[in-house]
Parts: sequence; C-alpha cells; structure tokens
Amino acid sequence: MSEELEIVVPAGSGGDGDYALSITPERAGWGYSSLNVLELPAGGTHTFATGEDEWVVLPLAGSCTVDCDGETFTLAGRRGVFTRITDFAYVPRDATTTVSSEAGGRFALCGARCTTRLSARYGPAEGVQVELRGAGCASRQVNNFCTPATFEADKLIAVEVITPGGNWSSYPPHKHDEQRPGESRLEEVYYFEADSASAQGHAAACGYQRVYSSGPGKEIDVCAEVRSGDAILIPHGWHGPAMAPPGYDLYYLNVMAGPDPERAWQICDDPAHTWVRSLWDGQEIDPRLPLTTTTENNREDVR
Repeated sequence: MSEELEIVVPAGSGGDGDYALSITPERAGWGYSSLNVLELPAGGTHTFATGEDEWVVLPLAGSCTVDCDGETFTLAGRRGVFTRITDFAYVPRDATTTVSSEAGGRFALCGARCTTRLSARYGPAEGVQVELRGAGCASRQVNNFCTPATFEADKLIAVEVITPGGNWSSYPPHKHDEQRPGESRLEEVYYFEADSASAQGHAAACGYQRVYSSGPGKEIDVCAEVRSGDAILIPHGWHGPAMAPPGYDLYYLNVMAGPDPERAWQICDDPAHTWVRSLWDGQEIDPRLPLTTTTENNREDVR
C-alpha cells in the first residue's frame, strides 16, 4: 500500500460490517487511536465488545440509546453535525455495549487503547466547552467534548472542529509526535463532513487537508481534497491547514491517543509558519461563529 493510501481513506473504502468507516490501530499501523462510523437503519441495533479500548459514542446524525454496564444512556443527538452540539456517552474497556436507534442514524465511535477501566458515563451537550479559536480568516469553532480539561478518560482525546467557508483551520501547521516539553505523542484521525450553507451544492461540498513530514521512514507529502465520509490518518508529522473553500463549511472530528503516561494535548507549530499567529492581533473572530450551539438550528443534515 502506498504512503498516500495509508494517509488518505476515501469514503466507502474503509468500511467493515456495520461500520461505514473502521480505523483501528491494527489497520493504521499504530498503537492507540481508533475511529468507527456506525450507520444504523431505523430500529437498528449494534452490539460490540470494547476490548482493550475506551470509547465515546458521539451522534453525527440521529439519536440513540447506549447500554453498558447495566446503565442506559439516552442520547438526543442531532440532525447533523452542522445543526447542533450533541450529547455523548463514554463506555469503558472490558465491557459489552449496545447502540440502538429507533429512527436510525450515523454515530461515531471514538476509541483509544488504554489500561485503566473507568465508569460508563453520560456527557451532556450543555457541558461541552465551545472554543472560538484563531481570528479573521483563521477563525474556527472547536467543541472540546473529550479533552483532558473537559472530560475524564484514560487515553482518549477527541474534539469537533467547524470551519466556516473561506477559512483555514489546523493552522499554523503543527505536530504532536515527540515526548518533550510542550509536545505530546498523539496519533490522530481526522474524519470529515462538508456542506454548503445554502440549500444547494451539497454534492460538490469539499475541503482540503495538508499533511507533510520528512525523515527516514517518515516521508509524508499529502494535500488531499476531502469530502463527507473521508478520513485522514496522521501517525506523525506536520498537519494543517484544513481549508474550507468559500461557500462550503467544513467539519472534522479529531480522535487522538498516544503512549505518553500523561493524557495531554500539547502541540508544536511548524517554525516556518508560527509567525502567522501575530496576524491575529487586533483581528476579530469571524462573526459567523459559533455555527452550532446546544439549540438545533434550521440547517439540513448534509448526508
């Protein structure tokens, strides 16, 4: 398999059974991060063993119930990733979990190989920390639903990012592949959905993602068009920007985990581009943000 194919997973190419997308450590060739996208029909049910991994069940479109360890969590979910911030459920390693959906839907299972077994828990949408990051055309919305500062987990770190059309995010380019002061070792999956804010053009909606690295055995040089359902795997190296073309908003789900003993999200900017942060001084956040809140908006689901 070529390096590019190991980095870029187009929609429809990475499925396994009920999963429209299944990224495991074994498939990715790394040790910790997983992402499965579960598609359930109306009345559908999916049961899985969590094994050595902890998981967050995150509705992308639809609502569901999650049964684990004798508890049932009812997730209100949302019509789509551009319509609302969602609630979620955490399920621990060494458990059996069942996801059921009366009306059907699409659900992300964000996973991390871990050693500590925590309790199954509900994460309310109202508890999700919303961060407006950057400024001007580098403005984006980050929903910090499972970070070290916002939700307890053993290894898993996961956030949602929404970038308005015409803006750049994951910028300046950065990395997190060394254990040193100010940087963590984290493998990362980007899962994308793209949409037009207008009533037309959904089929053409796209974005772009840059990933690059050098060094023996670590060569990556990718600038890929991404559409709804695509994924990008980042085992190491610089990544960014994620670019939302004018007219098309871009959503991505980041799932991260790694070997460091401390669960920390620390990054290092590419020194060639870190100076662009100074351009944000005095610039306002894009007034379109936040694009989503805990209240459903009138936007259609894109998928």
